[in-house]
Amino acid sequence: QHASATKARTQLFIEKIEQRYSLAMVTATLALFTVPLLLGADLRPTLLRAMTFMIVASPCAVVLATMPPLLSAVATASRNGVLVKSTLVLERLATATHVAFDKTGTLTDGNPRLARIHTLGTATEDDVLAYAAAAEDPSEHPLARAIVSAARDRGITPHAAEDFTSQPGRGVTARVNGQLVDIGSPAQFLPIGSHHDDAANLVTATENAGYTAVVVRIDATPAAVLALTDQTRPDAADTIARLTTLTGNRPVLLTGDNPRAATRLATGLGITDVRASLLPQDKVDAVRDLEATGDRLVVVGDGVNDAPALAAAHVGIAMGRAGSDLALDTADAVITRDELAALPALIALARRARRLVIANLAVAATFIAVLAAWDLFATLPLPLGVAGHEGSTIIVGLNGLRLLRTHAWHRAQHTTPTSKKPDHQARSTAGARLGNRFRVLRSPPSKRGTEERSALSERISSVAGTWRNVANGDAVGMG
Repeated sequence: QHASATKARTQLFIEKIEQRYSLAMVTATLALFTVPLLLGADLRPTLLRAMTFMIVASPCAVVLATMPPLLSAVATASRNGVLVKSTLVLERLATATHVAFDKTGTLTDGNPRLARIHTLGTATEDDVLAYAAAAEDPSEHPLARAIVSAARDRGITPHAAEDFTSQPGRGVTARVNGQLVDIGSPAQFLPIGSHHDDAANLVTATENAGYTAVVVRIDATPAAVLALTDQTRPDAADTIARLTTLTGNRPVLLTGDNPRAATRLATGLGITDVRASLLPQDKVDAVRDLEATGDRLVVVGDGVNDAPALAAAHVGIAMGRAGSDLALDTADAVITRDELAALPALIALARRARRLVIANLAVAATFIAVLAAWDLFATLPLPLGVAGHEGSTIIVGLNGLRLLRTHAWHRAQHTTPTSKKPDHQARSTAGARLGNRFRVLRSPPSKRGTEERSALSERISSVAGTWRNVANGDAVGMG
């Protein structure tokens, strides 16, 4: 409903031009009627010619050229698990040149687990976990849920926390059993020069092993280093490859996690530009730096930390199932099924909608120019003029509605073939690969490979997920 109420830039431009065009058309019609009469022409043929000109020159088809393709694309995307909030977003998606991803909950499945507890001093693992779970219990960050879940798996019931505060990108602080508990980023709670060499060494070893390190302090003294891990989404690598082929640029990783864990994940996915240990404002700065070079950036995230970057980007897209309320409200589009594969399909669909808008404008302008010239320089019968005008309007409308078909989404999914090549090779071969793919899809089903049909069947049989609303707040702020 919001999408239909929001006008695209192309539509606004057409409406602005239409006002001047309509005035010029009425003026031309009056001139076409009065001037011949003043020169002694007969009334009947002069009136018919003027009426015919007014009909064929009317911009009905031009007005209808923009919104049907865009609204059809929005409707098709929503049926397939992507909520696009306006047609303006779809227009911007069609011009996107670069994609940036958050890590936790976006490229990973958002269900991290506590792998190890490295204690410091005399505290036991259960004691540290009890304090950590109590402090993290009010938060809804994925890493916080992992810590609380690990405590419950050990039969530990967290105590009630008091004076809970959350600092996005840094961590949380709470008072548990009268003691001040800090949990979060090593950079925040174990800064350089803090003279806690044993804790710093544990953090380094944990991060070198590819884990996310979380520091637990009790009364300002490091008590433990928690090692957490998260599974990469099964469709992440394929999505990265498709986006590389589609945009001609490798995606970027923007994360608050440590550089070692971020690089380890990025290497496995084919991402070479990794920007780690970022606070929310750092992510905004990274977005602005990328867009300052002329890139039109799509940012994909899910957490409170990602909301500022989502707002600053050319287009912001949130992962709906595990996304925070703030991220969902800030984003321009929401992937409700938590399927990363929907992202390249959405961009491909947006580009096809833009091509249909251009085609519709060309068809409408051609009909108007041909029929108006026919009426001015020859004799265009009124019934034929009406048929041509109405026919062009119908053609433009039906052409725009093509994106409502189920096949439109399936075609968008299969116009971005996987590519493992570097960026310069992806740019040089993208057109040829897309052309080959189109030829495969247009061939009879019997001539397509078994793998092709199987992949298409899997896409068609995908099951819609459910929205999951999560409360505002951030646990350790890494993502």
